[in-house]
Amino acid sequence: MNSYVVYVTAKDAAEAKTIAQTVVEERLAACANIFADIQSVYRWEGKLCEDAETALVLKTTEARKTALIDRVKELHSYVVPCIVCLPIADGNPAFLDWIAVETA
Repeated sequence: MNSYVVYVTAKDAAEAKTIAQTVVEERLAACANIFADIQSVYRWEGKLCEDAETALVLKTTEARKTALIDRVKELHSYVVPCIVCLPIADGNPAFLDWIAVETA
């Protein structure tokens, strides 16, 4: 089964924690890592913006990926949240199996 790392940014640690707890509880992701206090520079509505954000790294399977994206969008405060899925090419087989078990 193919596994994915899903990168998400959130407005703050509280939002990131809510998203993380919800998607893990609902078995859309096996786990979440939260990285607080990242600095983001981006263009939005024609303006250069700079904000503090919190990043999440979620692990899921191909079978749960679309549902995970949809759920994060429901929980997220941004109009256009950053949600990108990166396929895992290789890794610890036991860990990859664990992702499959926890998202089944």
